[in-house]
Amino acid sequence: MAEFRLYCFSQSGNAYKAALMLALCGAEWEPVFVDFFHGEGRRPDWRESVNAMGEAPVLVHGARKLSQSGAILIYLSRRFGAFQPQSEDEELEALRWMFFDNHKFSSYFATYRFLHSLASPPGDPAVIAFLKGRAEAAYAIVEKHLGAQPFIAGARPTIADISMCGYVFYPVEEHGFDLERTHPNLWAWMERIRALPGWAAPYELMPGERFLAPR
Repeated sequence: MAEFRLYCFSQSGNAYKAALMLALCGAEWEPVFVDFFHGEGRRPDWRESVNAMGEAPVLVHGARKLSQSGAILIYLSRRFGAFQPQSEDEELEALRWMFFDNHKFSSYFATYRFLHSLASPPGDPAVIAFLKGRAEAAYAIVEKHLGAQPFIAGARPTIADISMCGYVFYPVEEHGFDLERTHPNLWAWMERIRALPGWAAPYELMPGERFLAPR
């Protein structure tokens, strides 16, 4: 059995954050498929045995079981000595952007993408439009920020970058955000992330059938 086991599924950008961190760290790990779209995370037995919050990812390492991507990234960065902030100021900067990511950058985009492409039936068009506007506003903030430095917390990649790239590598047909055309600083940052040894795209790292809900 691999040293690390990650409960995940391929459509989850939050799970991708943890899977990508494991890959970048060269960890010995294996995915455990979560059948999210058939309600596995809502089952009482799954919540009792895997995660009371009913969410993926969940990282299992020995007797330790961790949920929430931010906590997993911090744990792995300490375990492998990789992508760690190197000073108090850098740590606070990384955490500041990770909190922004969870509250706005990933949050609005993930919910928009789900209702736009993955939910069946699709979400209310007014709700989708609202979420898209919020996602665009958050992306504009990060686009400006990355115009001044190569990575989120400064000159080198940290767990803040791995957190914030959770959803940007999904195919454009799932969300309609052509970042290469509209957000050049974000796109250049994505290219720097892609160049890291061990990088792989979400559908390459995690199990689960790739699909778009019929429109």
